[in-house]
Amino acid sequence: MWKAKHAFAPIAAIALTLSLTGCGQKSSDAAPADAPLAGAAIGGPFDLVDSASKPVKWSDFDGKYRIVYFGYTYCPDVCPTDVARIMQGFAKFKAEEPELAAQVQPIFISVDPERDTPAKVGEFTHAFSDDLLGLTGTPEQVKAAADAFKVFYKKGEMSAGGGYLVDHSGITYLMGRKGEPIALLPVDKGPEAVAAELARWVR
Repeated sequence: MWKAKHAFAPIAAIALTLSLTGCGQKSSDAAPADAPLAGAAIGGPFDLVDSASKPVKWSDFDGKYRIVYFGYTYCPDVCPTDVARIMQGFAKFKAEEPELAAQVQPIFISVDPERDTPAKVGEFTHAFSDDLLGLTGTPEQVKAAADAFKVFYKKGEMSAGGGYLVDHSGITYLMGRKGEPIALLPVDKGPEAVAAELARWVR
């Protein structure tokens, strides 16, 4: 049941967002007009912290493309699989287009602030790639970031051993240099597809 909810949430969120914002005007430096998410109200300011507890704002990445994924380090299956595919795809893109890849920042944002300390998030992201930036924050900060990106998450019931799962949207966004939404990366299709999508939009 957990996986079914996990898969449904991003579809509903994106469909609602696009239906409400498809007529928005775009500036000349926004995402290309043919970008799947061009004009959608996705993304926005946030205040989080990195693995060293250093404050990080969304505006810190202005001028760079951004890959954004929300998950949590205690996730038993989906998050590690998704993050591995994202970073394998990014590594392939980096090998083929190093100068363009240098203009892309992959970001992992925790939806489990109760357990995901800065150090824990740093350990998790380092296991996949030094290029991946891990962010976390207070429950309020995490909620504000998730709301900005139309990401659903909900803490599950506590098990007898004290653990719990977090049901959440499985979305991987590619955002532009101004922080505008461009496309969803096809993580479910594997690293090759991720690399191809990056090559299509990062210019």
